[in-house]
Amino acid sequence: MNPFPSNAGWVNRISPWFLPVVFFLTWFAVSETGMVPTYLLPHPKDILAAASTYIFSEAGQGPYAGRFFKDLVASSLRVVSGFGLAASAGIPLGLLSGRIAAVNRMVGMTINALRAVPGISWLPLAMVWFGIGLKTTVFLVALAAFFPIYLNAEAGARQVSPILLQAGAMMGVHRLRGTFAILIPAAMPQIITGLRLGMGISWAYLVLGELTGVPDGLGALIMDARMLGRIDVIIVGILMIALIGRMCDLGLNQLLRLSFKSARRMP
Repeated sequence: MNPFPSNAGWVNRISPWFLPVVFFLTWFAVSETGMVPTYLLPHPKDILAAASTYIFSEAGQGPYAGRFFKDLVASSLRVVSGFGLAASAGIPLGLLSGRIAAVNRMVGMTINALRAVPGISWLPLAMVWFGIGLKTTVFLVALAAFFPIYLNAEAGARQVSPILLQAGAMMGVHRLRGTFAILIPAAMPQIITGLRLGMGISWAYLVLGELTGVPDGLGALIMDARMLGRIDVIIVGILMIALIGRMCDLGLNQLLRLSFKSARRMP
């Protein structure tokens, strides 16, 4: 028996916090020495004060006081709606395109051409089509999240060995059942990767969608703060999006593990 306990578990627990801690300490040191003007990079204590006001203060006590939960609900609704549309279209189409050559020839060129178009190029057209508000943001989020979800589902389906499907057919598994019992579980690692990428891109494109002048949302907060020169509030908004995006990523991963046995086998 090894008399020295392994430190691997302890190292694995603290290693994700290494870069954030180094970044914060560097930021704190730079702010304390005055190397960077506060109007460019506020002191961390000013960011904490702005975040406290934004999250915990009552509405009316300041320009952004008490707005957090209202903004969170508005932005989450837009992200979940757009991501849901992207997943419901991207996964089935990706699986079909990965297994059926005729489908791939029919849609592959068009999808790969459209994904080269910058998201901001769609903003004026989306505003003409849907106006200002929920529909435009959902459209932009869904469009951005669709491509990584589709491409990863397509790659996962293409990499599934035909022998697995042939073995299932020899055992009497019809095609529809084989899709859910063999194809999707075998392609699950790539599907999960696509969904996680799509979720991250959804939060990134949320800010673009909320550029249209919506009254609430985390992206709207950042845009409003830019107009007023509130760099501290801009940083608070960025940190909130990063934190909530990470929580959504963890929640999505856990939901997939609970819903699919093949996802539970992934590390």
